[in-house]
Amino acid sequence: MPPYPRSEERRSMVDLQIESRGIRNPKILAAMREVPRHLFVPSPYDRDAYADAPLPIGNGQTISQPYIVALMTEFIRPAPTDTVLEIGAGSGYQSAILSMLVRKVITIERIETVAALARANLAAVYADNVEIVIGDGTLGYPPGAPYDGIIITAATPEIPGPLKEQLAEGGRLVAPVGDRILQELVVLERHGDRFTEEHHGGVRFVPLIGEYGWEEE
Repeated sequence: MPPYPRSEERRSMVDLQIESRGIRNPKILAAMREVPRHLFVPSPYDRDAYADAPLPIGNGQTISQPYIVALMTEFIRPAPTDTVLEIGAGSGYQSAILSMLVRKVITIERIETVAALARANLAAVYADNVEIVIGDGTLGYPPGAPYDGIIITAATPEIPGPLKEQLAEGGRLVAPVGDRILQELVVLERHGDRFTEEHHGGVRFVPLIGEYGWEEE
């Protein structure tokens, strides 16, 4: 990935918003210093791309707060040989970060115009190990399974069964679980047919729409 403008803002973002809050994985920190978040945020919000906040990207969707992106990435413990499934491509930023850390990323997006935005943004940063699939993310993507990590980037009332089934042995899944207003960040780890569960505090995401999520309003 070539050098991009606003590198000082990225360094400050990582130092003040991410590393200072306990994210220690050096590869995640390096990826977030390198990936130009402002390219994934539409105008006029791109001026605030490195702020400590989620931002709108259109179609009722948002790009997550930088710290939350780093935290969810750290929770799945990405490794260079991994295949990771992301539910909710958004503008492509989470996939771009993952693309620097794992072998392959598959991201599912239900809104075609949002998928097109993600595709253009990922091409602009040469993230050629990311595959975008249009469909119902709550069903996962069986052709790419099993997945070493799964990140759900929208609020779900519970972890969709198909996604648990597609998680590899020892794989980790992170998701915001709760109602449409407030959720808790939950991490699952698979051990055969058993799943251990961790809880990591309150978050707020847009709702996950699909067969195993919420109905569209």
